[in-house]
Amino acid sequence: MDLAGKSALVTGSSKGIGRGIATKLADLGCNVAVHYNSDPEGAARVAEEIRAAGRSAFTIQAAVGEASHVQRMFDTVLGEFDRLDILVNNAGMQVWAPLLELSEADWDRVIDTNLKGCFLCTQLAGRHMRDRGGGGRIVNIGSGCNKVAFPNLVSYTASKGGMEQFTKVAAAELGQFGITVNCVAPGAILIERTAQETEDYAGTWAKLTPVGRVGYPRDVAEAVAFLCADEADFISGQTLMVDGGIFTRGPWAY
Repeated sequence: MDLAGKSALVTGSSKGIGRGIATKLADLGCNVAVHYNSDPEGAARVAEEIRAAGRSAFTIQAAVGEASHVQRMFDTVLGEFDRLDILVNNAGMQVWAPLLELSEADWDRVIDTNLKGCFLCTQLAGRHMRDRGGGGRIVNIGSGCNKVAFPNLVSYTASKGGMEQFTKVAAAELGQFGITVNCVAPGAILIERTAQETEDYAGTWAKLTPVGRVGYPRDVAEAVAFLCADEADFISGQTLMVDGGIFTRGPWAY
């Protein structure tokens, strides 16, 4: 895969899966806009890592659920790069709470960030890609809950399920402009946030995953990179599960 000369915006790329995607795209030749909302230090480290590898990179702050922030972000990105070839909608958050106890404010925060942010960024990227003559890649980062419900994560599950359907309709509408839109849905991925969920996250989920290990950001990044490459030119509107097979099977009693 060769993405030399391409430019990419990866939202939520100051750490975790987003960082893995940003650095992988840079490894393949991309210049990368490193987006963050509340972690400027992490974003700066990612941008420096990319620049050290010989690519252009800069950081940009925005709350992706707010239209004015997203417009400012795109104005800045297009001022730096002149054109945008790849958008990865990775920015996301979750609130752990049972359905009957989840507050309206927390519901709104998750839906605004995960789903509305995906819509706002895709809309501006799609307009730019169309107006510059067509062509481009948009990849949305979903979740295992694209396929199964996650108890106590009702807003997160709803947002990611919505993202999958949004991916399909965006692909249907933007295909005429040579823009592909796909979704990558990770399973149990060991990152800073998930490491706090349980005492032994990797060991716990490795036992449940058919391939016998937990996932890492590089696993997701490889899938995203493929969907951004010329080799994936005829793939659009799809969800690729990167989960080691964990969500291919239901519970068994024996």
